[in-house]
Amino acid sequence: MTELAEVFSRHGPQYRDQFGDKMPPSHRQAMSAIERCRTPVLGGHIYTCGVCGETQYVYHSCRNRHCPKCQGNKAYQWLETQHKLLLPVPYFMLTFTLPSELRRVARSRQRLIYDLLFRVSAEAVQYLARDERFVGGQVGMVGVLHTWGRNLSYHPHVHYVIPGGGVMDDGAWRPSRKNFLLPVKALSRIVRAKFRDALRKADAGCFGDVPAAVWRQDWVVHCQPVGRGWRALKYLAPYIFRVAISNSRILKLADGKVTFRYRTTDTGTLRTCTLQAQEFIRRFLQHVLPRGFVKVRYYGFLSSGLRPRLAALRQRLNRFAAQEANVQENPVDDQGTAVPSPCSEVHCPSCGHVMQRGPLIPPRDTGPP
Repeated sequence: MTELAEVFSRHGPQYRDQFGDKMPPSHRQAMSAIERCRTPVLGGHIYTCGVCGETQYVYHSCRNRHCPKCQGNKAYQWLETQHKLLLPVPYFMLTFTLPSELRRVARSRQRLIYDLLFRVSAEAVQYLARDERFVGGQVGMVGVLHTWGRNLSYHPHVHYVIPGGGVMDDGAWRPSRKNFLLPVKALSRIVRAKFRDALRKADAGCFGDVPAAVWRQDWVVHCQPVGRGWRALKYLAPYIFRVAISNSRILKLADGKVTFRYRTTDTGTLRTCTLQAQEFIRRFLQHVLPRGFVKVRYYGFLSSGLRPRLAALRQRLNRFAAQEANVQENPVDDQGTAVPSPCSEVHCPSCGHVMQRGPLIPPRDTGPP
């Protein structure tokens, strides 16, 4: 199986030679980390099977958040935390998509544009949610930034998972309509205006690079009910801890070209795409986030500073929700199916028994001892 690390190892030097002076540090760090991940360079541990005596050399992970070999168990841990924050009410998923005409600017000023997209979209939601015609109170929001399409195209957008209702000034809960949260056309206009004003105020030297038509066209905003919220969170979790492409999707690296598979968004049809290695690397790296950038954000009564108030609200609402009478300890999906916990144990490839961790392998440049 071809891995992303192999693509970087074989074609990364040429890419660095060609674009090195234009590459942000985060791109260089991601490439280096992925190339070294689970290799002797990072060291590791020796595992031994107490039953059959089999020995395995398990090398350390790079822990870079853009590495396809890392981050596996973090999605489950995040879901466990989110399960404790769920309210027994209907939920909605609200999505704000950056117009295609803004994407060139976004690539070069990622931190600025992504921060603005988060901030102005959250402000627009809270502004309309306060309107008595819709919610009439402060809503809670979990926002997740997602930048890639299934063929590695650049498609920045923010998903929000929002409980259907809000907290009024007196602390009372006011539910939204069952199948309607906020008017998307109004949200589109508000976000467009707020983004324009915020970008101009930032005086970052890029406002003049945005085509004037962007500020006259409709911005894409989508809202849909998503049941009790758990299914939507399960949908978002992989995007938080998954990278733009997994190793299992890379089919071949040959003749300077990379072939990978993907499913089309509209029909779900399985297709393949073949790119020059340099173009493949470029497409992957455009989804590497700036160092320290926070891609999951909480707003309203889901903000970290309001968690005690959220706990009290959840307790109050649970009293009136018969379906929450027997809350299970493990996270469950909308059908009540328990979510299995991932296993971090190393199993013997010969007999299947759990192996015991032994001595540390120090970092080195050669193979296993």
